[in-house]
Amino acid sequence: MSDSSRDTAEGAGWGVAERGEYKRLMPAKVEKLSWLDPRTLWSARNGVLASWFGDPTGHTRGRWVAQREAAGAPADKVIRRTDPDRFSFMVIGDTGEGDDPQYAVVPGFLKVSQGTDFAVIASDVIYPVGTADDYGTKFFRPYQDYQAPIYAIPGNHDWYEGLGGFMRVFCDDAPPLAPEPAPRPLTRAWARNLLWHRPRLKDGQHLDQARQLRSAPTQQAIQPGPYWAVDAGPLRIIGIDTGLLGTIDAAQGAWLREVSKGPRRKILITGSPLYVDGEHHPCTIEGGHGTVDDIVRDPDHHYVAAIGGDIHNYQRYPVQVDGRTIQYVVSGGGGAFMHATHTIPRVDIANVTEKDFRCYPLRGDSLAFYSGLYGRRLRLRRLFALSEDEATAVIAERLGIRPTRTPGGPVRVSRRARIVAGLLGAGGRPDRTSRFRLPVRKIYTQLFSPSSATYSPPFFKCFLRLDVTPDAVRLRCFAATGNRAQEIDPPVEDEVTIPLT
Repeated sequence: MSDSSRDTAEGAGWGVAERGEYKRLMPAKVEKLSWLDPRTLWSARNGVLASWFGDPTGHTRGRWVAQREAAGAPADKVIRRTDPDRFSFMVIGDTGEGDDPQYAVVPGFLKVSQGTDFAVIASDVIYPVGTADDYGTKFFRPYQDYQAPIYAIPGNHDWYEGLGGFMRVFCDDAPPLAPEPAPRPLTRAWARNLLWHRPRLKDGQHLDQARQLRSAPTQQAIQPGPYWAVDAGPLRIIGIDTGLLGTIDAAQGAWLREVSKGPRRKILITGSPLYVDGEHHPCTIEGGHGTVDDIVRDPDHHYVAAIGGDIHNYQRYPVQVDGRTIQYVVSGGGGAFMHATHTIPRVDIANVTEKDFRCYPLRGDSLAFYSGLYGRRLRLRRLFALSEDEATAVIAERLGIRPTRTPGGPVRVSRRARIVAGLLGAGGRPDRTSRFRLPVRKIYTQLFSPSSATYSPPFFKCFLRLDVTPDAVRLRCFAATGNRAQEIDPPVEDEVTIPLT
């Protein structure tokens, strides 16, 4: 087994001369997606409009679900597979930017996924707005050689054009929804409708051609809707749709409670992780019907894990709930730009401490990546860029922890390193985190991270493989850096065995 980032700097992808061969999988011409481009931000405006003028997602979702039920989809939305008690599946989140970081994941994903029975995409299948004609280069092409079915739950970006592209691809080529009557003038809904981004009239005209890339009978899967459950072997895997703003509507909440009943062990797949960046986000069910995490924690529902996308890295929180452990996992590193981990403060939440917490990339690698990125962009590389060892050491000092990876030699934490770490929002210890620093960290994560796209390794991407037996689930997080060494032998960055008995 190859070194991981916890073993060596080379295992993290630093200083490696031989690049991977993923570029041969890419189209001849690739559009570089920039989240600093005003045109991109304008096309993705619906999330902001929903927060200002009211979120129509629940109503639109209800119409999609009703249409699918009228077309014959099962009312309970359960996909009943015939997998044996021992089977395997993949989880990969936030995939579809269609450029180097997405395609760099593919060689390792194809190697590790050999022998798996299906895969699940956890959030944001297509960036920036879920356009149907983007599925050719951002879904069908990269995964054309994965020979098993792929299920998906939508993320907020898939909703920016009303979920039309997602429903056509994953839900039996669902036809467009019939237009609704225009809202009354001078209302909030009227203002929202006036500014709302909609798909182009001819969007999707290339879908039939793109489907040929995944046309084998073994690759086909039809979902009953944007949220669903899969019964496979001893598990029920439940995927929920958290829409534009990270909530679920009352009807979906009632369905989730119903399909969560019974003694069968369950794993939740969600577009909004319930524990992330050292914080608890239980996910509200609209209408005052509690939260998603209330359902996950209920001992009668027998959840063993909750895996969420949306945040573009890997995190794991083993939370003790009523004498049992639920693994709360973030897995959104499947292809989009990297969200920083060095902004995560020292973890101390729900009795989960640094000793129990895992993340990828390691905080030091995240800080080194960002310092190099902004050093290049500001043309201050000599002053701004930190080596991997410097970044690891300054993170250990700020958090009051031992370095995750042993440096190659003695490292002195300089004043320059401390200043750079502070400017880039590096996390700190809870007892030293002021009320001022918390908003700064959130502003950094939300505002500056989307500009982190870079097109040369290491990329710090990741995906999961879950191997199921009647007694346990073995969950492993594999890394994809874009370097040849990690393509040939994808390193395991984290592993946990989850008992089912």
